[in-house]
Amino acid sequence: MKAGVYVSLVVVVVIAALIPLDSSCEQNQVSVSSSDTDKRTSLARAVMCEEIYGQVPQGEAVVFSVKLGTVLCFSLFDPVPQQTSISHKWFFRDKINAEVRLSLKPPRWATFSRIQLRNTDKGPWRVEVVDEGGRVLHVLRFSIVD
Repeated sequence: MKAGVYVSLVVVVVIAALIPLDSSCEQNQVSVSSSDTDKRTSLARAVMCEEIYGQVPQGEAVVFSVKLGTVLCFSLFDPVPQQTSISHKWFFRDKINAEVRLSLKPPRWATFSRIQLRNTDKGPWRVEVVDEGGRVLHVLRFSIVD
């Protein structure tokens, strides 16, 4: 393959869903800025995974086989005091590949975006979870391999 032919077509399927999870899930608190300092939306969990079953991410990893066909970025926000939005910015080899805007609704909201994988997608990836103001809340790094 010639250098510079690393432009890959990635189909992003966005699925946003209210996913009630029990309170025992892992908590990595990150505050999201808000106009009201008493009310803050918090990123409770962000993971890369193979799929979501029973409203829970399955196959969490940092290395995924291209043979899987898809990879998901899952984000859980708790609490969500008012409707807002976030973005999942997908980077391949440090170049923006896709940006997916996702809505969040009170009182708690989980959402995810998914990419379809091709053989040309092998290599280093990252997803930045970004708030409405453009602030990066979390960075998830992963790789696609054979």
